[in-house]
Amino acid sequence: MLAISQDQMETILRHVRSAAPLEACGLLAGRGATVLRVYPLSNEDRSEVSYRLNPEEQYHVFVEIEAQGQQLIGIYHSHPQTAAYPSTRDIEAAYYPEAVYLIVSLIDETSPEVRAFRIRNGDVQEEQLVLFSDKGHCLDNRTDHS
Repeated sequence: MLAISQDQMETILRHVRSAAPLEACGLLAGRGATVLRVYPLSNEDRSEVSYRLNPEEQYHVFVEIEAQGQQLIGIYHSHPQTAAYPSTRDIEAAYYPEAVYLIVSLIDETSPEVRAFRIRNGDVQEEQLVLFSDKGHCLDNRTDHS
C-alpha cells in the first residue's frame, strides 16, 4: 500500500505534465506506507520512453531523507504515451525492491491514470494506492486510478 495526500499527488501531476512529452521522475519519502515528502528530480535520460534519476540530486535527497528520519518509500515516473504499467525497461531497472513504483500515464492528460507497483526480481505486483486529504480523510482507495 502507498498512502499519499491530494497535495502531494498534485505536485507529482504538475511535474509530469510540465516534463511531457518526456518522462518525469522523482522520489517519495516517508514512514511506513505514508508519503511525507515528494522530491521531483531531473530525468538524466531526457527521453520519452525511459528515465534515470539525476545522481547528484538523488544523493542530496537521500542525505535529506536520512537526516529527517524518513525512508525512501517510493519512486515515481511518467509514461507520456503508454499505460500506467511497468515497461520491460522499468522492471529491469527496479533496483529498490523495498520501494513502491508509482507510474503516471498521460495518455489522457486531463485524467491521468496513476497506479502503484512493487517490483521484485522481475515480479510485478500492484499495490493499493490510498489518496487522502490534507486533513487526513481518505478520498480514494482504489487500486486502479484511471
